[in-house]
Amino acid sequence: MAHGPNQFALLKQRRFLPYFGVQTLNAFNDNVYRQSIIALLFWLGVDSNERALYASLAPALFILPFFLFSATAGQIAEKLEKSRLIRFTTAAEVFVMLFAAAGFYWRNLPILLVALFLTGMHSTLFGPVKYSILPSVLKPEELVGGNGLVEMGTSIAVLTGMIVGGLTFSVVHAHGPLIASLTVIALALAGNLCSRFIPPIDAAAPGLAINPNFIAESRAILRLARKDRSVRFSVLGVSWFWFAGTLLTSQLPTYAETNLGGASDSGLLYIFALALFSVGTGIGSILCEKLSARGGQPVEPGLVPLGALGVTVFLIDLYFARSGAAPHAGLSVMQFVHAPGSARIIVDLLGIGLAMGLFIVPLFALIQSRTPKSELSRVIAALNIQNAIFIVAGSLCGLLLHFLHWTVPQMYLALAVANALMGALIFAQVPEFWTRFLRWNRSLLRMR
Repeated sequence: MAHGPNQFALLKQRRFLPYFGVQTLNAFNDNVYRQSIIALLFWLGVDSNERALYASLAPALFILPFFLFSATAGQIAEKLEKSRLIRFTTAAEVFVMLFAAAGFYWRNLPILLVALFLTGMHSTLFGPVKYSILPSVLKPEELVGGNGLVEMGTSIAVLTGMIVGGLTFSVVHAHGPLIASLTVIALALAGNLCSRFIPPIDAAAPGLAINPNFIAESRAILRLARKDRSVRFSVLGVSWFWFAGTLLTSQLPTYAETNLGGASDSGLLYIFALALFSVGTGIGSILCEKLSARGGQPVEPGLVPLGALGVTVFLIDLYFARSGAAPHAGLSVMQFVHAPGSARIIVDLLGIGLAMGLFIVPLFALIQSRTPKSELSRVIAALNIQNAIFIVAGSLCGLLLHFLHWTVPQMYLALAVANALMGALIFAQVPEFWTRFLRWNRSLLRMR
């Protein structure tokens, strides 16, 4: 099976680079904004109870639009020419960030929360076009590589966005609100500028009649996503990725302090642990193109069992690497790195992220390659609805286990078992994943 040029060559081509810039800047700005709100709370000296309230309210406000507007967003993405729609959404983001900047400037938290809801609406509208555009601009043999770049860019953008958002109020302390305002506006303007270089992409279903009843349409697009068996369980796999990622990352701050020994007042060790996971996901995403080529397939489903197995194995090893409290507290990042046993934990966190990259990228490519183009935006919208459900479930699961006095390592061990069971369910329903995994391994052995 012939494969296209190296995936990084796509970054030199107009059919991909402007789109890549838009989606990366969008993920970066979302996380700069959300982290800046948290930083503002500390800057204002808000008490811990009020911070906890806002910390709980903010994710809910961001994710609510995915339930309310995904069905409509999927229809719009199907009906309109895609580059025009992207320019519209990035222009809307500029106005949302101007509103958010007013909230920062006036130190007005209700305005910031309303803007966060509007940011969620923007992401809801952008989501269906974000992934449905790729089959229109990439060759079939480039889908895995293109998706790998998108996931790599998103992982790094999320991490760096959190870091930049946290620094907005600490680097120039007296002018934190002004810096935050200028940063989110500048990023939104940069995204809109990038969108103007995206070449025209025909509408997939220009004659589609938009159903304004979001409840009925949500049911309709969820049924659409279940038409093809392999697509249905690929969608389930992607949503499971978000459940596992939410549960894992939401517990990282506690894990870094309690089990890794990080200083409670800095959070640097938490950022380091998150960086390991994010970088690992980026590496795994990038590796998918090369590994798919070795299996002789433009989209290699056999990588999905490899990723699922890797997540379970590294999570189990992470539990045994440090199942109790850290032997020392108040560690800096470098002190942790040089502490006995830390190398194993570092490898495990990197490995979990890498395995997740191997898991998610082929699933997205498979959904894109096996869904008719006239339905893909709506299927992605259905995926976004299901993702939102799984993200909420992951958050609630973490809260429940915490209420039951489970430690974070115990949660991670339970996640490892649940991940193995979910993998077994998916591979039993779609044996192609497992058979391709065996063939991919045989192809690899022959190449050696």
